[in-house]
Amino acid sequence: MNPKPTLETGTMGELIASAVQRFPDRTAFLEPDGSRIGYRELGERISRVIQAFERLGLRRGDTIVQLSANRPETFIVVAAVYVAGLRSVALHAMGSEDDHAFVIEDSEAKAVIVDPYYAQRGAALRARSPQVTHWLAHGEIDGMADLWAASAGFQAQRLSPAGEAEDIIRLAYTGGTTGRSKGVMLSNRSLCTNTVLALSGMDWPDQVVYLCPAPISHGAGSLVVPTLMRGGCVMLQRGFDAGAFLDAIERNRPTLTWLVPTMIYALLDHPRARAIDWSCLHSLVYSAAPMAPARIREALEVIGHCLIQCFGQTESPNTILTLSRADHVAGGDRLSSAGRPFPLIRVALLDDDCREVPDGEIGEICVRGPLLMSGYWKQPELTADAFKGDWLHTGDLARRDADGFIHIVDRKKDMIISGGFNVYPKEIEDVLAAHPAVAAAAVIGVPDEKWGEAVKAVVALKPGARVEAQELIDAVRAAKGSVHAPKSVDFDAALPLTPLGKIDKKALRARHWQAGGRAVN
Repeated sequence: MNPKPTLETGTMGELIASAVQRFPDRTAFLEPDGSRIGYRELGERISRVIQAFERLGLRRGDTIVQLSANRPETFIVVAAVYVAGLRSVALHAMGSEDDHAFVIEDSEAKAVIVDPYYAQRGAALRARSPQVTHWLAHGEIDGMADLWAASAGFQAQRLSPAGEAEDIIRLAYTGGTTGRSKGVMLSNRSLCTNTVLALSGMDWPDQVVYLCPAPISHGAGSLVVPTLMRGGCVMLQRGFDAGAFLDAIERNRPTLTWLVPTMIYALLDHPRARAIDWSCLHSLVYSAAPMAPARIREALEVIGHCLIQCFGQTESPNTILTLSRADHVAGGDRLSSAGRPFPLIRVALLDDDCREVPDGEIGEICVRGPLLMSGYWKQPELTADAFKGDWLHTGDLARRDADGFIHIVDRKKDMIISGGFNVYPKEIEDVLAAHPAVAAAAVIGVPDEKWGEAVKAVVALKPGARVEAQELIDAVRAAKGSVHAPKSVDFDAALPLTPLGKIDKKALRARHWQAGGRAVN
C-alpha cells in the first residue's frame, strides 16, 4: 500500500460542495436590499461560473485575480476557483495602481475580474497588463465581458471538486506596509485546516447569521466557509460604517461578526452604542491587530460577553492563538494576551538561535502544524528564512505566562532601541489607551541625537475629549518607568490605517525618517 494518497486530506472545493448539498433549502446570503441567495442557487451559480472558465480555456492551476467589493458574487468566483482547482488572488481595494499592477504580473494572472465600482482602476490596469488573456466584469464595464451574462447560458451541474491537498489555490499578497508585497502560497491543506480550526476552536452560535462589514477577500472571509458548513447565512456590507453596522444589529439580529479593533473602537465611540440591544450577538471575533485591554473591558461592558480574539498572519491564516469568550469573561491579565494555541497548532517562543525561551521571557512566536503556508511565491530565499530551524517565524515577540497564555509584546520590527534599552510600543499603547480621553494610540521610534531613537506617541482623542500631552507622558512613566515614557506626543484627528484597518505605522514613521533611508538610528 502506498500511504501517501490514502492519508491525503480533502480540498476546499469539497467543503463548499458538501455545504451546498447538505442545506439546499436554506439561505446562504442575505443582501442589504433583502434579496436572498439560497444554497441550491449558490451551487448552481458556482457550477455555471466553472463552465464559463472552462469555455475560456482556464485550467487547473491558472490564476484568477479579482478587484471587487463585498458582494456574494466575489465569493461565488472564489468558490468556483476552489472547486475547479484554479488559483485565487484578491487585490486590496484600497491598494495603489502600482501595487495592483505588480500583483497581476507577479501572480501570472490568466484572468482578471473587476467590479464596476472599480471600473476606472480596471481600465488602467488593463492598459498596463497586456499579458493577461481575459478581462471580465461583475456586470457591465466597457471592453470587459460580463461574467454573469457569459455564465447564464450554461446548465447547472452537480459540483465535482478537482485538485489535491497540496495544490496552491490561493496567493495571498501581504499588505506591503514594510515593502513590496510577497505572494503567500496557501494550499487546500492550509485553508481546510483553517476552516476546521475555526469550527472546532471557537464558540459558535446555534443559528449562524454572520454580519460581515470587513472585506471577505481577506481575514473576514475566513469565516464564510465555516458559516456555510454550519448551514448559516452571510450578510455582507459594502465597507464598514458604524451607523450602518448598528442599523443591521437592530434590523437583522446577527449572531456572529468579525471586526478589526479600530472598527470596535468606532462602535464604542458612537452615540448610539449604549442604546443598542446587543443581546443577539453570540460571538464577536476580532483579529488583525491587538486590542487595548481598557477598550476590551469597555466592549465587554457595552456589547456583552461575546468577544473572541483570534491571532494569525497571512503565512498561517487566522488560527494560531485564540482568547475565548470564557477567557474574556475571566478578565485579569489574560485580557492583555492573544490567548493559547488552537488545536493541532504547535507554538514555541524562540530566541535568535531557535532555542525555546523560559516562561516569562521574551521570544519570537514560531509555529508548526498543517495550517502553514507552502512558502513565498517565486521567492525561495525568503521562504527558507521564514522556516529557519523548521519553524515558521512570525516576527511577533511575546512571553508565555504560567497559565500558558501568550502575551504579544510587539512586532520584532516595531521594537524601539532608545538609549540602549529595548522598548516595546504595545506596552505603552495599552497604557495610553486606558486613559478615558484616548480613542486610539500608536507609538513609534523617531531619530534622536542623544537617545538614537526617542519614543513618540501619536494619539487620537475621543469626540469632545481633551487631555494635555504631559498628563499622558506622566501616566506612562508611572505605569512603565522613565525609559518607556514618550519624549513627545502628537495629537491627530485620526490615525492612518492600512487597507486592512490596521494602524499604519509605516506612514507615521515616514513623517520623521528620511524617505528611503533607515528606519532605525
